Amino acid sequence: MSALYNKDILRLAASIPHHQRLAQPQATVERRSPTCGSRVIADVRMEEGNLAELGLDVKACALGQASAALMAAQAVGMTVSELEKARDRLAAYLAGEGDDLEFWPGLAILAPARAYPARHASIRLSFEAVAEAARMAAA
Repeated sequence: MSALYNKDILRLAASIPHHQRLAQPQATVERRSPTCGSRVIADVRMEEGNLAELGLDVKACALGQASAALMAAQAVGMTVSELEKARDRLAAYLAGEGDDLEFWPGLAILAPARAYPARHASIRLSFEAVAEAARMAAA
């Protein structure tokens, strides 16, 4: 377990970009982990098919917060398709259906969590919430 909660994970967890709800979102999605109770609320605004603004409210374990920090650092400017692919590739990686984490900068730091399925839902929360909110806003 110490590999899961190292100083790099804790540093990421304390530095989530866009960690403030949007005043006028086009879409909002909340995701909660039934395993641990972690929760992410994502507010988004889309412009010309790309994520233009992101606001997050993250109440999660250090792994969920670190994942949210990594996601939020790269998501703005992406299309719905790119966000959905990232969500799906992260889920596949955690499920043992591939070894590639190069699709999203920094995700390798979460690789030790793959051995702890009870932590997977929390790690996926922000990717799921942002992808779904972007899809709703773009519709």
